[in-house]
Amino acid sequence: MGFELDDIDRGILHRLQDDARHTTAADIAGEVGVTANTVRNRIRRLEEAGVIAGYVPLIDYERTEKSMHMVVQCTVPIHERGEAAATALEIDGVVGVRELMTGDRNLRIDLVAADTDEITAIVSRLQRAGIDVGEEELLKAEYRQPFDHFGADTVEE
Repeated sequence: MGFELDDIDRGILHRLQDDARHTTAADIAGEVGVTANTVRNRIRRLEEAGVIAGYVPLIDYERTEKSMHMVVQCTVPIHERGEAAATALEIDGVVGVRELMTGDRNLRIDLVAADTDEITAIVSRLQRAGIDVGEEELLKAEYRQPFDHFGADTVEE
């Protein structure tokens, strides 16, 4: 069931998606037309409701010693997707897992490694965990942007 968002909530979400680290409650307050205290209370309410699930940095792995970023397409039995996702996240080098609503290739795993030997070791661990590894793709770049429909029209920039 969805959480009921109003224009203030959508404006807050829009600004946090844009740059949560460098955006203060006072910055948001001025843009959505409420006080900074209201913004802080709304953010706390959105966090408690699970709408805001956390804050994570976007890391450019190419600039680290883990310069290889792989996307691995896997297949697991549908009823085991959640458990397989949790198992994959326990493997060193796995940085993200997506469950897909498909029968085949229903788990997409992101991993980072220093070299091809390390990739092979991580993929082998996935296979030993019962995850059927299909396609492996080396990721060159990833681009993200905020979902604009959350309050872009309610924020005065």
